[in-house]
Amino acid sequence: MKIYTKTGDDGTTGLFGGTRVPKHHIRIESYGTLDELNSWIGLIRDQPMEDSTKQVLIRIQEKLFTVGALLAIDPEKERLKSGKDRLNIPKIGTGDLNFLETEIDLMEQHLPPMTHFILPGGHTTVSYCHITRTICRRAERLVSQLNDFEPVDPILLSYINRLSDFLFVLARKLSFDVQAEEIKWIPEKRD
Repeated sequence: MKIYTKTGDDGTTGLFGGTRVPKHHIRIESYGTLDELNSWIGLIRDQPMEDSTKQVLIRIQEKLFTVGALLAIDPEKERLKSGKDRLNIPKIGTGDLNFLETEIDLMEQHLPPMTHFILPGGHTTVSYCHITRTICRRAERLVSQLNDFEPVDPILLSYINRLSDFLFVLARKLSFDVQAEEIKWIPEKRD
């Protein structure tokens, strides 16, 4: 399989099902941003941390590929999601949401209660995590916008939303692990 096909040289790309759309189409922006998010999660995973956290991140990366693949299906070709022509793409389900929620709860058990917003930073790994969280939020906004034009499975929106929560708590956990100071955001009082 060659990496270049030359079919995108005209500024279009193909969805699963064969439909060609502009590379700036909101659907492409949505799953392209998920790809960017996945790359940043890979960067976090490359940092020194517990192996168990790395395994959780690998599982999340695999799920993000699934979300991206589901978004790459032409909505006019629903038969690709079910039926005899179904693509061999796994589903995202409530178990995937429960996994993220369980991981969030496990991390929070060992963290001090949060009383203020926290300024991103304190350690390079923590900063990578905060950047990743903001990319996740951008992906969520794009998928939400896509949903305004072409319905998206609501579980995908929930998964991306929960993932951003996970990434925030992971940043706090990593701060705790490396003993970085969490700087609270305390708004200045006006006179």
